[in-house]
Amino acid sequence: MSAIAKILLTPDEMTTADAAASASGLDSFDLMERAGRAVAAAALRHWPGALRFVALCGPGNNGGDAYVAAGALAETGADVALFSFGDPDRLRGDALTAFRRCGLPVLPLVDYTPRPGDVVIDGIFGAGLSREVPPEVAAIIARVEAAQLPVLAIDLPSGLCGLRGRALGAAFQAARTVTFMTRKPGHLLMPGRDLCGPIEVFDIGIPHRIIRASAGRIAVNGPEIWAASFPRVDSGVHKYRRGHLAVFSGGAEKSGAARLSAAAGLTAGAGLVTVASPADAMAVQAPALTAVMLRQTDTEAELSGFLSTAKLHAFVIGPGFGIGDRTRRFTQRVSSYPVVVDADAITSFAEDPDRLFDAFSAGDPHLVLTPHEGEFARLFPDLAADGGLGKVGRAQAAAKRAHAAIVYKGADTVIAAPDGRALINENAPPWLATAGSGDVLAGIIGAFLAQGMPTFEAAAAGVWLHGEAGELGGRGLTAETLILHIAEAVQRLG
Repeated sequence: MSAIAKILLTPDEMTTADAAASASGLDSFDLMERAGRAVAAAALRHWPGALRFVALCGPGNNGGDAYVAAGALAETGADVALFSFGDPDRLRGDALTAFRRCGLPVLPLVDYTPRPGDVVIDGIFGAGLSREVPPEVAAIIARVEAAQLPVLAIDLPSGLCGLRGRALGAAFQAARTVTFMTRKPGHLLMPGRDLCGPIEVFDIGIPHRIIRASAGRIAVNGPEIWAASFPRVDSGVHKYRRGHLAVFSGGAEKSGAARLSAAAGLTAGAGLVTVASPADAMAVQAPALTAVMLRQTDTEAELSGFLSTAKLHAFVIGPGFGIGDRTRRFTQRVSSYPVVVDADAITSFAEDPDRLFDAFSAGDPHLVLTPHEGEFARLFPDLAADGGLGKVGRAQAAAKRAHAAIVYKGADTVIAAPDGRALINENAPPWLATAGSGDVLAGIIGAFLAQGMPTFEAAAAGVWLHGEAGELGGRGLTAETLILHIAEAVQRLG
């Protein structure tokens, strides 16, 4: 794997990297030529039987890449047709050079009529598009989609926002995408991930030091980010050094969620796990728990007794706990500890989110919030409604406001820290979308908090290992079987 494979550059950061490469003495047209020839090679590799390659060329450097690709394909004897959005004679810089060197006839974009056997090379817009696509481009996208032609996208499918992963009015559904040096956030965020198809990242020769220097606060989640703080077990460790995690249980009819969190926390490495249960669930919990301990904790007085007599390190509250004032009071009572606030506990603060944020505002961040889309909108309605923010931007703003690590769940889970760091997770298989999966995730994160990991790193490690365990579990996964694969996922870290 490339040394820069986990770096994500926003469109603006990629522009900075391109400028720095040019300033360092690299020939910018040489970089464009390498990019275009990589696209041509991908087209030939994946569609050797194409009857015609159709290059759709835009008004910027993305179009320049397409002109280079078209010329390279023509050199092999392939049938190539070019269509331009805008007057190619008005191109500037390297794109104009690419057009002139291509030497093939060019027709207006609106003249393109799909034929059976066409393979479309999409070079209309690159990652920097921030406005809705013009109507004539939207019409071509619809025409290509109706003809069910394969599309090879250069950098990103035209119409897709490289920062937010959103279709800007319309976007190509690519069969494959070729991008350069690093991926962009839009390659990983939904629906961009689906619109891109499989992504090939081609190194066109920009020095990696420039790429690293241009990178901001967004990256791909992986062990490289949090391995240094990941708990290690040595011969001198004992259960109390591995941390004591407490998981609050709901009533008898909703007690299963807490058991899932507790079992996941124990498997993920917490030295002790206790389920704090109301009286009416004790008879249900007792025969279902073995290595996990059980303590009756119905009232705030009983909770205070628990806190004063047990050496506790972290809490999980929310899974099956119920919505209401008791949940709010219990959450505030443990707010001096690292806490994962999930599910019902999130919704309990929907009417007064500041009450939650204020409780955890002192000291280093020690709160992890794990909302799905609907729960996020309950705690952060203004951010959820802000169409100018993508998922990463919303998570970053929420983390800063809440003084917490945010795990903004979904197929493209984003983990954000109050200081602006953000990670996009990509290893979660679709079969993790199953009842109880979120309870397991909360328990894993809670275990890492109990073992002393900082909140952001604990959240990121929990999300990644949750995905690895899900992949190991395979299709037909349930929350119960997911827990069985946590230890193997941890062992893969070495």
